Parts: sequence; C-alpha cells; structure tokens
Amino acid sequence: MRQVIIYPGENGYWVAQCPSLPPCISQGETKEEAIANIKEAIELYIELLQEEGRVIPEDQVETVMLAV
Repeated sequence: MRQVIIYPGENGYWVAQCPSLPPCISQGETKEEAIANIKEAIELYIELLQEEGRVIPEDQVETVMLAV
C-alpha cells in the first residue's frame, strides 16, 4: 500500500505522485487514469529497485489538514 496525492494540474489533467517514492509522478486526463498511471509507475519503480538490489523505502507519509 502506498499513499498517493492527486491534484488538478495544467490543461485539465490530473497529477498523481507518491511522496514515499519521489521519482513516481504521473498524470491523466481523469482522476481514474491518473491513478492507473501512478499505480503502474510505482509497480515498475519497485520492480527496478528489486532488480538492482536496492532498498524499497517504507511509506511513512502522514497528511494533515490545516485551517488557514
């Protein structure tokens, strides 16, 4: 399980990124497409880390809502 942040980007696209895996960022025309794309990016990145014998970072991200 990984936490993913999704937000509106430029030109009507949705951006998705995984804070615990900084190289993993993607986008899509819809939220659903952005989620599918980031899932694929995460899977491929973790596979690459495993192939290279590198440590897979833990997902230790917390989110907090602030009133400003």
